[in-house]
Amino acid sequence: MLQLQAQTSPFQIYLEPMSIPNVGGLQAYAFGQHNGKWLIFGGRLDGLHRRQPFATFDLAGHNNQVIVIDPSTQQKWSAPLTSLPIAMQEQLSSTNMEFIQTGALLYLVGGYGYSATQNDHWTFDKMIAVQVPAVIDAVINGAPFASFFRQITDAQFQVTGGHLSKIYDTYYLVGGQKFQGRYNPMGPTHGPGFVQAYTDQIRKFKINDDGILLNVTHLPTLTDAEQLHRRDYNVVPQIMPDGQEGVTAFSGVFQKTVDLPYLNCVNIDSTGYAVHPAFSQYYNHYHCAFLPLYSAAAHEMHTVFFGGIAQFYDSLGILVQDNNVPFVKTIARVTRQTDGSMAEYKLPVEMPALLGASSEFIPLETLPHFDNEVIKLDDLAGDTTLVGYIYGGIASSAQNIFWINTGTESSASGQIFKVFVVKNTSSAIDALNSQSTGTLHLQVFPNPNAGVFGLKFNLQKAAPVTMHITDFQGKIIYQEVLNNLFPGENIIKRQLKNIAVGNTYLVTLQTGNEKATIKTIVQE
Repeated sequence: MLQLQAQTSPFQIYLEPMSIPNVGGLQAYAFGQHNGKWLIFGGRLDGLHRRQPFATFDLAGHNNQVIVIDPSTQQKWSAPLTSLPIAMQEQLSSTNMEFIQTGALLYLVGGYGYSATQNDHWTFDKMIAVQVPAVIDAVINGAPFASFFRQITDAQFQVTGGHLSKIYDTYYLVGGQKFQGRYNPMGPTHGPGFVQAYTDQIRKFKINDDGILLNVTHLPTLTDAEQLHRRDYNVVPQIMPDGQEGVTAFSGVFQKTVDLPYLNCVNIDSTGYAVHPAFSQYYNHYHCAFLPLYSAAAHEMHTVFFGGIAQFYDSLGILVQDNNVPFVKTIARVTRQTDGSMAEYKLPVEMPALLGASSEFIPLETLPHFDNEVIKLDDLAGDTTLVGYIYGGIASSAQNIFWINTGTESSASGQIFKVFVVKNTSSAIDALNSQSTGTLHLQVFPNPNAGVFGLKFNLQKAAPVTMHITDFQGKIIYQEVLNNLFPGENIIKRQLKNIAVGNTYLVTLQTGNEKATIKTIVQE
């Protein structure tokens, strides 16, 4: 059964690689821009973090420079942070800061890294305001720049791996976590230990900034331990179906009941937030470069995601589920229609390698856009338009490297891609992921497995469900009608016999009006 159905595309995406001499690799950084030049802080100079506490997020991987890049002239400048106060140096060398630019000011919040002040790895409880044009000029000209930075301390900003967004005049710090100590995949009580606390919140505030005094006014916080328990993901500015500004929190990790990405998304606007009732995102689960485009003529909001890390990927029209959550090449878009319905499409173009994780899309400032930086698709002149660049991220040598990671299996990418939007593409075909619009939300765990697996799925109402498992030649090797199920989430476990280690199987659930299929791998 094909899960992907051909659909005419509203536009195409074209990537053109380019390189800038000595630009260097960087991932999970923060950026601002002015007059076509990028201003970059923080991030990591290495690839995927290692799992050993003594090696992970080490000082050698800190970016302790302020970097300026001009993609049009292909030049790079940099300067050390040493002229800044220690508290600023530490935060600006951290990774996964939340950030947003408003006019000429770049606001940076939180971030995780080593703090000599704390004598430990730390999530910083501070906000920094940066005068972007002034710092860019100073770095290029080798001039002092310390006077263009201001910093305040606030416990509400002690967050890493979330997103800082803006809806009209209010700022939204969405999701993320406070992480203190060295990472250890064996848990907080192993080795040196650590403290991890998801915010489970949307923290709303207004920034009061006259260019000299910087302070914030906090607004009521929204808390949801089930649906806002997310980090290291994408929160994207949107134009909502009613024409108002909003943002959507896509996917993220980890679910409360299992260490897997969320498949649903949360829509946030000036009135509150809500989980989208009938949409699942199967591609691009971790933070990656993203491109928001809105067509007023078609009343369609498009968000394009570039590669990264995901629990699912496509193989010959079938969703492959890998609960090791591998690096992927997938470029996909999520489109929201005027009635609010959403669907996911796999684009025919892919990232040229396992790229995209912790990268950023940096848009051209001169493009027609809404106040919240969503690009006006209808106003792009001509058939092919350069809309921006993708820079950096993690370059991985294989899909699954975490448990074998010695630090050489991945690196911080120095690759830059020009991103073009091609309109008037009546012959372009994208592939609708039909499961993205379904209600079953089928997941298989563990996957891969050794013949003992579970099924997690959702039912709109209590009713029998048919399960069958076939080999790749279509032969049914197991079939069962599942009874005594409940509305909402259901979890069942089964053990299969007479299966071949190393083979792949298709697990299918079918209700009266819906069908979902996942490819699963059996291995020792």
